[in-house]
Amino acid sequence: MPPYYVRRQTLKNAERYIIPELKEHEDKVLNSKSKALALEKKLWEELFDKLLPHLEQLQKAAEALSTLDVLANLAERAESLGYCRPTLTSERGIAIAGGRHPVVEQVLDAPFIANPTSLSPDRRMLIITGPNMGGKSTYMRQTALITLMAHIGSYVPAESVTLGPVDRIFTRIGASDDLASGRSTFMVEMTETANILHNATENSLVLMDEIGRGTSTYDGLSLAWASAEWLAEKLKARPRFE
Repeated sequence: MPPYYVRRQTLKNAERYIIPELKEHEDKVLNSKSKALALEKKLWEELFDKLLPHLEQLQKAAEALSTLDVLANLAERAESLGYCRPTLTSERGIAIAGGRHPVVEQVLDAPFIANPTSLSPDRRMLIITGPNMGGKSTYMRQTALITLMAHIGSYVPAESVTLGPVDRIFTRIGASDDLASGRSTFMVEMTETANILHNATENSLVLMDEIGRGTSTYDGLSLAWASAEWLAEKLKARPRFE
């Protein structure tokens, strides 16, 4: 072996060698990551020191820019998708004519079939029935989305909308368990239902999707019946049951 070859490892039928140039290159490769991180940290700290005296102005500018971005996006969507301006009143109730789901209508190949919604003190609860995949959950969720969009100051996907006061939107939708906490699907459903029954008010919009699925037919019917009566008669909320 040449004298500048340095034995590095002896194997069964071979020996491995290294030369000073390779050793130097190896050190550069192994240390490059830590050196790059150290340099990046140094540059970041220098940049932060320069920005710190102007931090308050930068935060205000960022907040204003983000607000402008949201408002511009809402305006563009309203113009492009034919949204209407909602009317907010002090009288309790929800009146939606030609309502559409803002997400579903964008992914359908066929035109979205618009539909109305009417809730008032004399018509507080809706019970929605139909086959699987018939659009029941879409119809319920579109009401919640239209209500939420109206209350953040956005135009909404409908022909016309009149909304009374809505303090909160409660939903009991979907089936999932929480095994890490020792809660079955039925227990999760009942916990969420109990939260709604304890916290909903007469100005709350409540969406209840298939209450009592994790038990027998008559037990599930009893749970749904009792929940519906409590929401409609005791709390005088605006529930929609599927």
